[in-house]
Amino acid sequence: MLVVLMVVAFTVGYFFRGESPEPQKHEHAAEERVKKVVWTCSMHPQIQLPKPGQCPICGMDLIPVSNEESGDEGNPPELTMSEKAVKLAEIKVAPVERRKVNAKISMVGKVDYDETCLAYITSWVPGRIDRLYVNYTGVLVKKGDPMVYLYSPEFLTAQQELIQSLKTFQNLERSGMPSVRETARQKVDAVREKLRLWGLTKKQIANIEKREKPSDHMTIYSPISGVVIDKNVLEGMYLKTGDRIYTIADLSQVWVKLDAYESDLSWIRNGQEVEFEIEAYPGEIFKGKIGFIDPFLDTKTRTVKVRVNVPNSEGKLKPEMFVRAVVYPVVADSAEGESLLLIPASAPLITGKRTIVYIKVPGNKGTYQGRQIVLGPRAGDYYLVRQGLTEGELVVVNGNFKIDSAIQILAKPNMMSPEESGPAADE
Repeated sequence: MLVVLMVVAFTVGYFFRGESPEPQKHEHAAEERVKKVVWTCSMHPQIQLPKPGQCPICGMDLIPVSNEESGDEGNPPELTMSEKAVKLAEIKVAPVERRKVNAKISMVGKVDYDETCLAYITSWVPGRIDRLYVNYTGVLVKKGDPMVYLYSPEFLTAQQELIQSLKTFQNLERSGMPSVRETARQKVDAVREKLRLWGLTKKQIANIEKREKPSDHMTIYSPISGVVIDKNVLEGMYLKTGDRIYTIADLSQVWVKLDAYESDLSWIRNGQEVEFEIEAYPGEIFKGKIGFIDPFLDTKTRTVKVRVNVPNSEGKLKPEMFVRAVVYPVVADSAEGESLLLIPASAPLITGKRTIVYIKVPGNKGTYQGRQIVLGPRAGDYYLVRQGLTEGELVVVNGNFKIDSAIQILAKPNMMSPEESGPAADE
């Protein structure tokens, strides 16, 4: 009996001694598996080696990543890196902040005529051109300069009518019939107005009345000062009423027509100051103000015409000159009056409609978390943040591609393989 008890005790003791190391062995293996470090290439994340070295594809130094398993399926992807790994990956962070920043919008275009400073000289009566005082384009003329010497039978008839009406009125000045005298005076005023509408000045009409002798020729004068940019007639040609003779442009004020990209329209406003340069005067900065933004988009170039009003008193700017322009809008506050959130332009990883940033997890040294955000337009070296970040958070501005590559190795949501939740740019 004693022998049997000893055998049973020995068997039980052997069983427990044989089984007890197994759980410890499994726990130790699980712990090593959780803390295992994998060395990979930032350019070729498919390379995974158990020790440091160089990438067999590109020869770059491998970087270490911690292959920890969080076990949290729904949490944002995180990566914990050793201090040495952070230095090798050259990870740098910057805070999300509210501040003013200057955007820089570059545009190109050409100098053009100011359409409000164009004048046309037309024939207001039928006739024949006997003389052109300006017989080629490009001539600079002043307001009141003679332009055309025109023969017109209708002009001759109107002068005769004015002279006769004036004589009749003068003869009736002492008449005892006021109504008849008033009718004669109205007739004189009517003929004077007709001549004025034909383009004659008050001085010309007064000379006709003083001379009391009609002429079959009339002189047409320039209505503005400027440059003749178009000549449509030759001497000896017959004109009908309304035929255009000259086009004159006043170049003391010009337009600069610029092409603004569709993506830059959110920064452009009427009244903004524009600085530009032209090749004819290198190093010289010209300035103007935006006076009009075209309501239509060019479907071929995806640009919108922006018109800039520019003073040109010195005459340096000439139509068709090529222009390189810049606008510096100040990005300060939102429509609600709050300061805008900004992050450096190097922080976001943009893939189509999605944007990913990596933020430094506070309290966890070397831990970075991926987050999907919604960006606004770019302002120089910064992006506006619409959704997904708060002021003071630290975003990765250098090394974010390396972090994302390591996240891909761990088969976690990344810039190329998004998670289901998170703000989307098209929401």
